[in-house]
Amino acid sequence: MEPELTIIHAGRPGRLEGRLGEVLSAALEGRKLSYERAEGSLQNRRILFAFSLPEGGVNCGLCGLLAWLRTHPGCLRGSVGGIVIDGAGDLYTKAAGRELVLAANLAGCAFPGRPLTEATGSLRNFTVQAKNAGCDLMGAYRLAVRDLADRVLNFTPPRRTRPRLLVLHASSRRTSNTLDLWSRCRERLGGACEIREIGLRNGTLEDCGGCPYTTCLHYGEQGGCFYGGVMVQEVYPAIREADAVVLLCPNYNDALSANLTAAVNRLTALYRTVSLEDKAVFAIVVSGYSGGDIVASQAVSALCLNKGFWLPPKACLLETANDAGAALRLPGVGERLERFSQGILDSLLASGGIAE
Repeated sequence: MEPELTIIHAGRPGRLEGRLGEVLSAALEGRKLSYERAEGSLQNRRILFAFSLPEGGVNCGLCGLLAWLRTHPGCLRGSVGGIVIDGAGDLYTKAAGRELVLAANLAGCAFPGRPLTEATGSLRNFTVQAKNAGCDLMGAYRLAVRDLADRVLNFTPPRRTRPRLLVLHASSRRTSNTLDLWSRCRERLGGACEIREIGLRNGTLEDCGGCPYTTCLHYGEQGGCFYGGVMVQEVYPAIREADAVVLLCPNYNDALSANLTAAVNRLTALYRTVSLEDKAVFAIVVSGYSGGDIVASQAVSALCLNKGFWLPPKACLLETANDAGAALRLPGVGERLERFSQGILDSLLASGGIAE
């Protein structure tokens, strides 16, 4: 029997109106659908979150949904989701989408790679897709929504008997709270997983210089990148072999560190030639003061929304610690590390299900 796709949107249950409603109606024709509000439990569902954004970029219904998800951390356990954001202007759609992905993920929802379909007011963000598909911009929008719905309905997390984890960091072991937390996770995971760590310290990684598409594609087809170095020699081969990537992300000025950002940028050559959809992404984020959610959303946006890694439930561990060694002294941190480590195993092992 065909699974049901649950449509979550603002307002009363029922079909949407306007451009978003027209696109959903055309793209999802023939599907078994239910239209609901995000109240109560929505566990074990296939969900498409669909919202329109006015020119100012603020949808009160979306704000209410974010508040609900953030205060009900298990309400989406076992669910798989995708997001459609339809904007009246050319700004704010990506920001709204990645904020919703993080909130839903922390509430227990998994996401396939590239789970966000965003339509700006002009639809010019579909220019390349329309050209490739031989259709107009609205047609490309409908095709994108149909493809997303198919991937949400058909998504099954890859399972492995002994998952291979790649851990990327750019921190000093002497002072890093992020590495301290990872070391405790590694103790819990080492018996069940093969683990490889690659440090991207200063001086070892050159950032992407923005090669033309054809140049990037050419080097990608050769298994490399114009700029070479540690990315080509170590990171690319390790990602090809990995079942999951764990990013260790200290908060630097409310952003990923420079070398982690450079590594993400340099993944483009690999992404152009290798599907990454069967690889999961996890992150450990430590902030000295605040802003961990900003860094986590960047990590999720970079690898899941853009590069196509799938996002297991509760894929980010967020902690606040300043002085060296402080993270391991946080109240309750041992229990949180245990849940995070077990979540990795539940998401990747052959015996697991979609974890809480």
